[in-house]
Amino acid sequence: MTYKTIVAVLSAADDAGKVTDHALALARKTGGHVIGIHAEAPVVVTLIAPMEYPDPNAVLDLQERAQRQSREVEQAFRSRCERDDISYEWRLFTGTAGYASAGIIDSARGADIVLAGQFDPDIDGPSREDIEDLLYESGRPVYLVANAPAGPETIERVLLAWNGSREAARAAFDALPFLTAAKEVEIFTIDPPENSMQSRDFCGAELAATLARHGIKTTVASGSSDGHSVADAINRRATEIDAGLIVMGAYSHSRLRQRLFGGVTSAMMRGARVPTLMSR
Repeated sequence: MTYKTIVAVLSAADDAGKVTDHALALARKTGGHVIGIHAEAPVVVTLIAPMEYPDPNAVLDLQERAQRQSREVEQAFRSRCERDDISYEWRLFTGTAGYASAGIIDSARGADIVLAGQFDPDIDGPSREDIEDLLYESGRPVYLVANAPAGPETIERVLLAWNGSREAARAAFDALPFLTAAKEVEIFTIDPPENSMQSRDFCGAELAATLARHGIKTTVASGSSDGHSVADAINRRATEIDAGLIVMGAYSHSRLRQRLFGGVTSAMMRGARVPTLMSR
Protein backbone atom coordinates (compact mmCIF):
# COMPACT_ATOMS: atom_id res chain seq x y z
CA MET A 1 0.00 0.00 0.00
CA THR A 2 1.20 3.49 -0.86
CA TYR A 3 -0.21 6.94 -1.57
CA LYS A 4 -0.29 7.43 -5.34
CA THR A 5 -3.03 10.09 -5.64
CA ILE A 6 -2.61 12.94 -3.20
CA VAL A 7 -5.13 15.76 -2.90
CA ALA A 8 -3.84 19.03 -1.43
CA VAL A 9 -6.61 21.35 -0.24
CA LEU A 10 -5.20 24.86 -0.57
CA SER A 11 -7.31 27.40 1.23
CA ALA A 12 -5.30 30.64 1.21
CA ALA A 13 -1.96 32.01 0.11
CA ASP A 14 -0.83 32.02 3.75
CA ASP A 15 -0.86 28.22 3.99
CA ALA A 16 -0.87 27.03 0.36
CA GLY A 17 2.92 26.81 0.18
CA LYS A 18 3.24 24.80 3.38
CA VAL A 19 0.49 22.32 2.48
CA THR A 20 1.93 21.93 -1.03
CA ASP A 21 5.41 21.29 0.38
CA HIS A 22 4.04 18.48 2.56
CA ALA A 23 2.15 16.99 -0.39
CA LEU A 24 5.25 17.10 -2.59
CA ALA A 25 7.44 15.55 0.11
CA LEU A 26 5.00 12.64 0.22
CA ALA A 27 4.77 12.42 -3.58
CA ARG A 28 8.55 12.26 -3.94
CA LYS A 29 8.65 9.20 -1.71
CA THR A 30 5.78 7.39 -3.42
CA GLY A 31 6.00 8.59 -7.01
CA GLY A 32 2.54 10.01 -6.49
CA HIS A 33 0.38 12.45 -8.43
CA VAL A 34 -0.64 15.67 -6.61
CA ILE A 35 -3.98 17.39 -7.20
CA GLY A 36 -4.18 20.96 -5.91
CA ILE A 37 -7.70 22.11 -5.05
CA HIS A 38 -8.97 25.56 -4.14
CA ALA A 39 -12.53 26.71 -3.45
CA GLU A 40 -13.21 30.30 -4.47
CA ALA A 41 -16.18 31.59 -2.54
CA PRO A 42 -18.65 33.75 -4.49
CA VAL A 43 -19.26 37.31 -3.38
CA VAL A 44 -22.06 37.56 -0.80
CA VAL A 45 -23.33 41.03 0.05
CA THR A 46 -25.60 41.47 3.07
CA LEU A 47 -28.33 44.09 2.69
CA ILE A 48 -29.60 45.80 5.83
CA ALA A 49 -32.59 47.70 4.45
CA PRO A 50 -35.17 46.07 2.11
CA MET A 51 -34.64 48.64 -0.64
CA GLU A 52 -30.90 48.98 -0.20
CA TYR A 53 -28.67 48.34 -3.20
CA PRO A 54 -25.09 47.10 -2.86
CA ASP A 55 -22.29 49.42 -3.87
CA PRO A 56 -21.09 48.10 -7.27
CA ASN A 57 -17.52 49.18 -6.49
CA ALA A 58 -17.59 47.23 -3.23
CA VAL A 59 -18.86 44.11 -5.04
CA LEU A 60 -16.15 44.42 -7.69
CA ASP A 61 -13.54 44.86 -4.99
CA LEU A 62 -14.68 41.68 -3.22
CA GLN A 63 -14.70 39.75 -6.48
CA GLU A 64 -11.21 40.91 -7.34
CA ARG A 65 -10.00 39.98 -3.86
CA ALA A 66 -11.35 36.41 -4.21
CA GLN A 67 -9.91 36.05 -7.71
CA ARG A 68 -6.55 37.47 -6.62
CA GLN A 69 -6.38 34.97 -3.77
CA SER A 70 -7.14 32.13 -6.19
CA ARG A 71 -4.33 33.28 -8.50
CA GLU A 72 -1.89 33.53 -5.59
CA VAL A 73 -2.78 30.06 -4.35
CA GLU A 74 -2.48 28.59 -7.86
CA GLN A 75 0.89 30.27 -8.40
CA ALA A 76 2.24 28.98 -5.08
CA PHE A 77 1.10 25.46 -6.00
CA ARG A 78 2.26 25.39 -9.63
CA SER A 79 5.67 26.94 -8.97
CA ARG A 80 6.51 24.32 -6.36
CA CYS A 81 5.30 21.38 -8.46
CA GLU A 82 7.21 22.56 -11.54
CA ARG A 83 10.35 23.13 -9.47
CA ASP A 84 10.19 19.56 -8.18
CA ASP A 85 9.16 18.05 -11.54
CA ILE A 86 6.21 16.29 -9.88
CA SER A 87 3.13 14.97 -11.70
CA TYR A 88 0.34 17.37 -10.79
CA GLU A 89 -2.90 19.07 -11.77
CA TRP A 90 -4.84 22.12 -10.58
CA ARG A 91 -8.58 22.29 -9.88
CA LEU A 92 -10.48 25.48 -9.02
CA PHE A 93 -14.05 25.30 -7.73
CA THR A 94 -16.44 28.21 -7.30
CA GLY A 95 -19.71 27.91 -5.39
CA THR A 96 -21.53 28.65 -2.19
CA ALA A 97 -20.77 25.20 -0.73
CA GLY A 98 -17.05 25.98 -0.41
CA TYR A 99 -15.01 22.94 0.62
CA ALA A 100 -18.18 20.90 1.07
CA SER A 101 -18.99 21.18 -2.64
CA ALA A 102 -19.72 18.00 -4.56
CA GLY A 103 -16.70 18.55 -6.82
CA ILE A 104 -14.24 18.80 -3.96
CA ILE A 105 -15.74 15.85 -2.08
CA ASP A 106 -15.66 13.76 -5.28
CA SER A 107 -12.02 14.70 -5.86
CA ALA A 108 -11.17 13.72 -2.30
CA ARG A 109 -13.00 10.40 -2.56
CA GLY A 110 -10.91 9.50 -5.60
CA ALA A 111 -7.64 10.05 -3.73
CA ASP A 112 -5.50 7.89 -1.48
CA ILE A 113 -5.00 10.70 1.03
CA VAL A 114 -6.11 14.32 1.50
CA LEU A 115 -3.82 17.02 2.90
CA ALA A 116 -5.18 20.22 4.39
CA GLY A 117 -3.96 22.99 6.63
CA GLN A 118 -4.85 22.87 10.29
CA PHE A 119 -7.79 25.12 11.11
CA ASP A 120 -6.59 28.64 11.93
CA PRO A 121 -9.14 31.40 12.64
CA ASP A 122 -6.50 34.02 11.79
CA ILE A 123 -6.17 32.80 8.18
CA ASP A 124 -8.72 33.72 5.53
CA GLY A 125 -9.38 30.11 4.66
CA PRO A 126 -11.90 27.35 5.36
CA SER A 127 -13.72 27.20 8.66
CA ARG A 128 -13.49 24.26 11.03
CA GLU A 129 -16.79 23.04 9.59
CA ASP A 130 -15.23 23.00 6.09
CA ILE A 131 -12.40 20.77 7.27
CA GLU A 132 -14.85 18.58 9.21
CA ASP A 133 -16.94 18.15 6.06
CA LEU A 134 -13.87 16.87 4.21
CA LEU A 135 -13.07 14.51 7.06
CA TYR A 136 -16.59 13.19 7.57
CA GLU A 137 -17.82 13.11 3.97
CA SER A 138 -14.79 12.14 1.87
CA GLY A 139 -14.25 8.70 3.36
CA ARG A 140 -10.50 9.22 3.00
CA PRO A 141 -7.73 9.80 5.55
CA VAL A 142 -7.10 13.51 6.09
CA TYR A 143 -3.57 14.64 6.94
CA LEU A 144 -3.66 17.98 8.74
CA VAL A 145 -0.52 20.07 8.39
CA ALA A 146 0.17 21.73 11.75
CA ASN A 147 0.29 25.51 12.06
CA ALA A 148 3.85 25.30 13.39
CA PRO A 149 6.24 27.04 10.96
CA ALA A 150 8.44 23.98 10.42
CA GLY A 151 8.32 22.43 6.98
CA PRO A 152 7.97 18.73 6.13
CA GLU A 153 10.50 16.60 7.97
CA THR A 154 11.30 12.90 7.92
CA ILE A 155 8.86 11.16 10.27
CA GLU A 156 10.86 8.83 12.48
CA ARG A 157 8.39 8.39 15.36
CA VAL A 158 4.62 8.09 15.16
CA LEU A 159 2.15 8.34 18.01
CA LEU A 160 -0.88 6.18 17.30
CA ALA A 161 -3.72 7.26 19.60
CA TRP A 162 -5.72 4.12 20.35
CA ASN A 163 -9.09 3.64 22.03
CA GLY A 164 -10.18 0.41 20.33
CA SER A 165 -12.83 2.15 18.21
CA ARG A 166 -13.67 1.54 14.57
CA GLU A 167 -12.34 4.98 13.72
CA ALA A 168 -9.02 4.37 15.46
CA ALA A 169 -8.62 1.03 13.65
CA ARG A 170 -9.39 2.70 10.32
CA ALA A 171 -6.79 5.38 11.00
CA ALA A 172 -4.12 2.85 11.97
CA PHE A 173 -4.40 0.96 8.70
CA ASP A 174 -4.91 4.07 6.56
CA ALA A 175 -1.57 5.25 7.97
CA LEU A 176 0.37 2.07 7.12
CA PRO A 177 2.71 3.81 4.64
CA PHE A 178 3.79 6.21 7.39
CA LEU A 179 4.00 3.47 10.01
CA THR A 180 6.14 1.14 7.90
CA ALA A 181 8.52 4.00 7.05
CA ALA A 182 8.90 5.14 10.68
CA LYS A 183 11.65 3.89 12.96
CA GLU A 184 9.24 3.52 15.88
CA VAL A 185 5.49 3.58 16.48
CA GLU A 186 3.94 3.98 19.90
CA ILE A 187 0.37 2.82 20.45
CA PHE A 188 -0.85 5.16 23.16
CA THR A 189 -4.06 4.76 25.14
CA ILE A 190 -5.43 7.37 27.52
CA ASP A 191 -7.32 6.19 30.62
CA PRO A 192 -7.59 2.59 29.31
CA PRO A 193 -10.66 0.73 30.60
CA GLU A 194 -10.52 -2.27 32.87
CA ASN A 195 -13.36 -4.73 32.34
CA SER A 196 -14.14 -8.41 31.83
CA MET A 197 -13.32 -8.18 28.12
CA GLN A 198 -10.13 -6.11 28.30
CA SER A 199 -7.34 -5.54 30.77
CA ARG A 200 -5.87 -2.06 30.74
CA ASP A 201 -2.40 -3.59 30.69
CA PHE A 202 -3.09 -5.25 27.32
CA CYS A 203 -4.94 -2.42 25.59
CA GLY A 204 -3.37 -2.08 22.14
CA ALA A 205 -1.39 -5.31 22.41
CA GLU A 206 -3.31 -7.08 19.63
CA LEU A 207 -2.88 -4.15 17.27
CA ALA A 208 0.84 -4.11 18.09
CA ALA A 209 1.10 -7.79 17.13
CA THR A 210 -0.66 -7.12 13.82
CA LEU A 211 1.60 -4.18 12.99
CA ALA A 212 4.66 -6.22 13.92
CA ARG A 213 3.74 -8.65 11.12
CA HIS A 214 4.17 -5.70 8.76
CA GLY A 215 7.69 -5.26 10.09
CA ILE A 216 6.76 -2.22 12.19
CA LYS A 217 8.66 -1.69 15.44
CA THR A 218 5.88 -1.00 17.92
CA THR A 219 5.62 -0.22 21.61
CA VAL A 220 2.47 0.02 23.72
CA ALA A 221 1.96 2.66 26.40
CA SER A 222 -0.90 4.16 28.36
CA GLY A 223 -1.39 7.29 30.37
CA SER A 224 -3.85 9.20 32.48
CA SER A 225 -5.55 12.39 31.42
CA ASP A 226 -5.10 13.68 34.99
CA GLY A 227 -8.06 15.99 34.67
CA HIS A 228 -6.88 17.44 31.36
CA SER A 229 -8.57 16.94 28.01
CA VAL A 230 -7.75 13.93 25.84
CA ALA A 231 -6.40 16.28 23.18
CA ASP A 232 -3.99 17.81 25.71
CA ALA A 233 -2.87 14.33 26.79
CA ILE A 234 -2.20 13.30 23.18
CA ASN A 235 -0.24 16.47 22.45
CA ARG A 236 1.74 16.11 25.66
CA ARG A 237 2.70 12.53 24.86
CA ALA A 238 3.63 13.43 21.29
CA THR A 239 6.02 16.04 22.66
CA GLU A 240 7.49 13.61 25.20
CA ILE A 241 8.42 11.02 22.59
CA ASP A 242 9.30 13.59 19.90
CA ALA A 243 6.67 12.21 17.51
CA GLY A 244 6.64 13.66 14.01
CA LEU A 245 3.08 12.46 13.32
CA ILE A 246 -0.06 11.70 15.30
CA VAL A 247 -2.47 9.09 13.94
CA MET A 248 -5.98 8.99 15.38
CA GLY A 249 -9.58 8.28 14.62
CA ALA A 250 -12.08 11.08 14.09
CA TYR A 251 -14.36 9.95 16.85
CA SER A 252 -18.02 9.50 16.10
CA HIS A 253 -19.79 11.95 18.37
CA SER A 254 -22.85 13.46 16.74
CA ARG A 255 -21.92 16.41 14.54
CA LEU A 256 -24.30 18.74 16.40
CA ARG A 257 -23.00 17.71 19.83
CA GLN A 258 -19.40 18.10 18.73
CA ARG A 259 -20.00 21.57 17.31
CA LEU A 260 -21.85 22.70 20.42
CA PHE A 261 -19.59 21.23 23.06
CA GLY A 262 -16.35 20.49 21.22
CA GLY A 263 -14.55 17.15 21.19
CA VAL A 264 -11.21 15.48 20.71
CA THR A 265 -11.41 15.74 16.92
CA SER A 266 -12.21 19.44 16.91
CA ALA A 267 -9.61 20.19 19.58
CA MET A 268 -6.89 18.43 17.58
CA MET A 269 -7.95 20.26 14.41
CA ARG A 270 -7.19 23.50 16.23
CA GLY A 271 -4.33 22.56 18.51
CA ALA A 272 -2.27 19.62 17.24
CA ARG A 273 1.41 20.48 17.58
CA VAL A 274 2.58 18.15 14.81
CA PRO A 275 0.95 16.85 11.61
CA THR A 276 -2.02 14.64 12.36
CA LEU A 277 -3.60 11.94 10.22
CA MET A 278 -7.29 11.39 10.96
CA SER A 279 -9.71 8.82 9.58
CA ARG A 280 -13.42 8.44 10.00
